Amino acid sequence: MTNDTKKFNYLAQSASTSSLFWDLRQIVEQTRHRVAQKVNSELTMMYWHIGERINREVLENQRAEYGKQIVATVARQLQEDFGMKGFDEKNIRRMMQFAQLFPDKQIVAPLARQLSWSHFLIVIPLKDELQREFYLTMAASENWSKRMLQKEIDGMLFERMAIAGKPDELIKKELSSLRNDNVLSPDLVFKSPYFLEFTGLTGMYSEKTLEDSLVAHLEQFIVELGTGFSFVARQKRMIIDGEDFYLDLLFYHRRLHRLIAIDLKLGRFKAQYKGQMELYLRWLEQNEMEPGEDTPFGLVALHGRRRGTTRIVTTRQGRH
Repeated sequence: MTNDTKKFNYLAQSASTSSLFWDLRQIVEQTRHRVAQKVNSELTMMYWHIGERINREVLENQRAEYGKQIVATVARQLQEDFGMKGFDEKNIRRMMQFAQLFPDKQIVAPLARQLSWSHFLIVIPLKDELQREFYLTMAASENWSKRMLQKEIDGMLFERMAIAGKPDELIKKELSSLRNDNVLSPDLVFKSPYFLEFTGLTGMYSEKTLEDSLVAHLEQFIVELGTGFSFVARQKRMIIDGEDFYLDLLFYHRRLHRLIAIDLKLGRFKAQYKGQMELYLRWLEQNEMEPGEDTPFGLVALHGRRRGTTRIVTTRQGRH
């Protein structure tokens, strides 16, 4: 066997071993991730069951003093049997609050498979039931970290979403569809307003200047739009009845499976903006829509300033 042959065999064996190692490493990492998720889910549900059981005990006795005594006693006994970590009186009360704020196990169980106990603790201080359900559902759907969840709460995401203005029952229905069937509605995608301080625009400027700034800061603009948006075109040319029209910005949303048309306007909304957007949407449906996609969706973005903050107010048009 020549030296070149030996070298080739050695390199081939090394490549094969390296490939095997990375395959095995992936198996180990995937398994560890699934085990961690399973453990986390079981812990969260254990906390829910503990809180729910104590709440029932306290409620049945209907005595505030008994409630204080039972929590202190249970905490002490659990710590004696299972150690100090996680079973102090403060954490027991968190479990009780957790079960009280989320009494429906059918909602908690699927969320617990995707979120940590810390995620639930972050939303517990929120006063509104729909807000808590919204943030946890979106966190599970978008795979938010604890830090991202807190950031979205601090940024008042729920209040800015299109769905916030809908009836409570419709909000619950759309959140349930997202949790159980992974169906994302447009109302859970679009916001009003969008905050665009990153453009740095002040004073008087044109729609063209705004468009230039948004394209120059495209990455930040997409982050503000939300997860799932992909940039398609700027000044999309459309020939309608022999006349040229240009759509300011065209995006595609992966989970909605549809084109998103954005027309930038300064000042207040005018009725003609709606008709113009519907014209664009009909053209996109006829000329750009691919098989399997839903009909295009339009946003007329009204750009203004309030208290020195640059923002976009959206008006949604188009067929669903």
